[in-house]
Amino acid sequence: QVQLVESGGGLVQPGGSLRLSCAASGSIVSRYVMGWYRQAPGKQRELVATISSLGYTAYSDSAKGRFTIFRDIAKNTVYLQMNSLKPEDTAVYYCSARFPAVVIPDYWGQGTQVTVSS
Repeated sequence: QVQLVESGGGLVQPGGSLRLSCAASGSIVSRYVMGWYRQAPGKQRELVATISSLGYTAYSDSAKGRFTIFRDIAKNTVYLQMNSLKPEDTAVYYCSARFPAVVIPDYWGQGTQVTVSS
């Protein structure tokens, strides 16, 4: 059974930075498409960034230029570096993993809260 455990969320001021981590059980980081989603109160969960098994990355329009997804295969961990944070980035952030041939993630983490506020 695959487990994803997020960490690194918290309260940060506008313009600040946070790095989220997602520790995965098993060696899936190099075989699955790993992603970060977020869900703000009253809104649908949305995709923020993905990194493929080959290391290709993709970002939502709101994340481009500010967020970076990267991985450490040896540590089975995926990260989301978030810079220039805005209040509208406030949400619960979820790590996900899906097999390359499917669209919907197969596995989800429990989520970590990110709050951007002064």
